[in-house]
Amino acid sequence: MKQLPKLSFWQIWNLSFGFLGVQFGFALQNANASRILTSLGADPHNLSFFWLVAPIMGLVVQPVVGAASDKTWTPLGRRSPYILGGAIVSMIAMFFMPNAPLVIKAGGAGVLLFGVAMLALMDGSFNVTFQPFRALVADMTPEEQRNIGYSVQSFLINTGAVIGSALPFILTAIGIENEPEAGNVAPSVIWSFYIGGALLLLSVLVTVFKTKEYPPEEFDSYKNITAEDKAHKESFWKLLTNMPATMRQLSLVQLFSWFPLFLMWVYSTTAVSQHYFGVPIDFNAETETNETILKAFNEAGNWVGICFAVYSAVAALFSTVMPWFIKLSSRKTVYAGSLLLGGIGYISTFFFNDQYMLLLSMVGIGIAWAGILAMPYTILSGSLPPKRMGIYMGLFNLTVVVPQILSGIVGGPILRTFFGGEGIYILVMAGVIMILGAFMVSFVKSEIKTNE
Repeated sequence: MKQLPKLSFWQIWNLSFGFLGVQFGFALQNANASRILTSLGADPHNLSFFWLVAPIMGLVVQPVVGAASDKTWTPLGRRSPYILGGAIVSMIAMFFMPNAPLVIKAGGAGVLLFGVAMLALMDGSFNVTFQPFRALVADMTPEEQRNIGYSVQSFLINTGAVIGSALPFILTAIGIENEPEAGNVAPSVIWSFYIGGALLLLSVLVTVFKTKEYPPEEFDSYKNITAEDKAHKESFWKLLTNMPATMRQLSLVQLFSWFPLFLMWVYSTTAVSQHYFGVPIDFNAETETNETILKAFNEAGNWVGICFAVYSAVAALFSTVMPWFIKLSSRKTVYAGSLLLGGIGYISTFFFNDQYMLLLSMVGIGIAWAGILAMPYTILSGSLPPKRMGIYMGLFNLTVVVPQILSGIVGGPILRTFFGGEGIYILVMAGVIMILGAFMVSFVKSEIKTNE
């Protein structure tokens, strides 16, 4: 079998550069979707139900795109057409979501439903780009460069997230209005989505035109894929039931990682506005008339963006030293340690009352985020047969979206029934769950596959 050529650092950089913009957009979604939906009239206690559209889109899109990109070849390559197409649709959805009141001029529930529809379209198209990007690194890098490949990707992901998360705060600081009229979205958020959509497309264009994917014959020779392999068809359920043992073991860790992450994305604005800015539990942005409370809610929304920027910055920095820590210990040790620190970070949010102390909590969460983005794929990629890399990466992403769906279904009822609407307790629960995930890493056993 021919060996994949080693790539230069800048080839690896260009390979993942588009993720800078994709994560810029994803970070804007994570930090601001709850704020936007609340501004459009959603009940803060039921936000997780509206957010369900995002992981459901991932559940549908990722395996389909994974399987299709395995079989695709165009002048742009195998994965690049999906990456570019997803970026274009993402940009369009980002332009429309915060402008729902302008599009649906009649107001009322239609505005909220349009905002939710744009969230679904935006997240679905993000997913169209995510899966091929993951597979692209595995396609192009030899095993000995896999750690650095996914670490560079993690660095770019989190650099984009830092800028995207902090952008509404930055735009407010330079004079763009942060307090909208009731039922509308703050101009600082709207302009952030305009900028994010444009940067997303530009960065993806760099990857698409700077990365030359191997044509089918050459790719097959590197991966030892034969005509018989290509002719062999396996059903979705057979692939699912015959997944490598490492993939099944990682799936359990993913459950205890992404379940709490989704809770954080959905309820951070609720938790921070209540616990740190004094916004009442029964707050409703559509009917609230107290200007002090409205101002506090929007300031909390900006601060959540800063918190997300901090954890993303920590993740970007940690991703650069992760290969060094792996060499000192092991992939599993780094993975488990990062989840443990993330759980501690979540729990610590309960014990602080000063908004600036909250940034300390973000350090642990950032380390966990870096580990979650890189370590499962680094461990998994060596356990997958190359001829099924795309479809199995797509299937593995079910372990990202299914926990989020479960989190979305139970998050709202737990908040109302057990925590009396106090969002800070959701973050504490997230911490306990992530610490359990760190323990689950010990059951993962990695293996190297050829082309079985």
